[in-house]
Amino acid sequence: MQRQSVSAELLADVKNQLNITWDDEATDNKIRGFIAAAMAYLNEKGGSVLDYDADGLPRTLMMEFVRYARDEALDVFENNYMALILNMQNGRMVREYAESTKQTKA
Repeated sequence: MQRQSVSAELLADVKNQLNITWDDEATDNKIRGFIAAAMAYLNEKGGSVLDYDADGLPRTLMMEFVRYARDEALDVFENNYMALILNMQNGRMVREYAESTKQTKA
């Protein structure tokens, strides 16, 4: 994910979550970079390209990753959110297993 491909809507949602009420190109570029890094990290952890536009665990984790990055606390993000990251991974594995058992029965 490149920072230039972060949608204006997603950027606005993240800025709202972070209580950033001003428009500034440097700030927007920095937040876009955090969003892109969060997506790359979470896609790796999730094992696929995740949906960050829909409400759900990937979006929540992305917002929190950006908050931690902005606060220069990424060193503790994974430890603090390990349970949710594992929940996301387990959910994917359960869905994949359910799909594979449907295909073998058909």
